[in-house]
Amino acid sequence: MVVARMTEAVDLVAQSMGGVIAARIALAHPRLVRRLVLTVTSGGVDMAAFGASDWRADYRKSCPNAATWILEPGVAPPLPVERIAAPTLLLWGDADPISPVAVGQHLAHRLPDARLHVVKGGGHDLARTHADEVAPLIERHLAED
Repeated sequence: MVVARMTEAVDLVAQSMGGVIAARIALAHPRLVRRLVLTVTSGGVDMAAFGASDWRADYRKSCPNAATWILEPGVAPPLPVERIAAPTLLLWGDADPISPVAVGQHLAHRLPDARLHVVKGGGHDLARTHADEVAPLIERHLAED
């Protein structure tokens, strides 16, 4: 395992499960995260409360060799996202059953410096299927001072 010591602020762009990791980094190291982009993620909130569908069975079928921990239902405490200092762009699709747009709206309400952009027809893979729309949004967000 390689452990790097960050000394200057970085931008984090994360999707789905990676969004929880990025949120944890932003909470643990607020001075080192300059800007944050969270895309169709739980962001550390209870997804079932927002009507999220259970994706595990379909995932196991499409990725039979995936690590088993990915499919284990985890009960992690909610993250105190109100303490995330980095300006945050939230990207959501209005057709995502795994991370419904209600989750993005909830995070937009809780994060102190967040902006939500909803992509019409976007599903859980919106960064790939709607790259022409989301890439410029990410680029603009990361370019802001």
